[in-house]
Amino acid sequence: MTDDPFTRRLAAQRSCQRLLSGRRLPTMRERLAALSSLDGLDDRPDFYGDGPVRQVEQRVATLLGKPDAVFFPTGTMAQQIALRHGAELTGRTAVALHPLAHLERWERQAYSQLTGLRGLWPTTAPRHFDAAEVAALDEPFGTLTVELPLRDAGYLLPSWPELVALAEAGRAAGARVHFDGARLWETTSHFGKGLDEIAALADSVYVSFYKTLGGISGAALAGDAELIGYARAWRHRHGGNLYQQWPAALAALDGLDRVLPRLPEQVRHAALVATALAELPGARITPETPHTQEFQLWLPHPAAALDQAALTLAEQEGLWFVHYWEDRAPGLAMAEVMIAGEALEWTAADVTRVGRRFLELVEPGAGGA
Repeated sequence: MTDDPFTRRLAAQRSCQRLLSGRRLPTMRERLAALSSLDGLDDRPDFYGDGPVRQVEQRVATLLGKPDAVFFPTGTMAQQIALRHGAELTGRTAVALHPLAHLERWERQAYSQLTGLRGLWPTTAPRHFDAAEVAALDEPFGTLTVELPLRDAGYLLPSWPELVALAEAGRAAGARVHFDGARLWETTSHFGKGLDEIAALADSVYVSFYKTLGGISGAALAGDAELIGYARAWRHRHGGNLYQQWPAALAALDGLDRVLPRLPEQVRHAALVATALAELPGARITPETPHTQEFQLWLPHPAAALDQAALTLAEQEGLWFVHYWEDRAPGLAMAEVMIAGEALEWTAADVTRVGRRFLELVEPGAGGA
């Protein structure tokens, strides 16, 4: 048995017969085998952004109802360029965004460190800011950034009227509106709108190909012709105009074909799973009814004990439950739950039964009756 916790956890996941949260990580051979079944493999590969890379761009532009899109190796690069564009168009170096946003917490503040922009926070509360809070900002800003969903607050989404009002407030302030839509694919059920209707509220939209769609890597930035020309030039300057990206492009196309159509079903099933998990002793779900296929599960136990119980359950009983726990307060831990394809076979009774077994492994008697 390996001493490396990450390798051990992946080995345990691969051995499991059933997965509740997350996706099974394929080996490189399995990934190549899956790509080998796709159409068009006898065509030539891409060279600096044509071929399958261009196909992805056109597909995303159509889905989002935008004139065009640009493929990027990373979302961090795409977002820096979108915010830089807003600053240059408006002459304003401030960006309005949430302190829990991915731009702040998971990109090492690249927008400020590399581009020299400043962040303004309409609120520090763990929820989306609203139009009134945007209007109350006492400094001008070039771009209003809305993360859909707001991951670190529990994959939260505003209501449709709230989102419309946010976009209007941004434009009333003389700013561009940018959607950090890494997981925008998951939002259509909550809003009751198509991707193109949602994206129409923003001047620029970033989407990811691996976070929801299960791709290898890559992202796209969609918008008007002016943004697209600017993005291509700055992608080159950032070193993102790669010689070949066909594996990532093919995996993105595959995700759009296979995973995207199933997301509404997975979002619906997330509500069933969340309701069942809420029955566990001491459990709390954020949000109470998931807005997407992902949500937070909170339990009154130390993270280390929960992680060890989850690993034991996987290795000894072949059941992948909920992993990657984090201590958030003394005796209180949180983990993110993602309902993907393999979770669809779990009934509410399955979730409750395995959840109680999981808690028994954390602390004898903790599973309850």
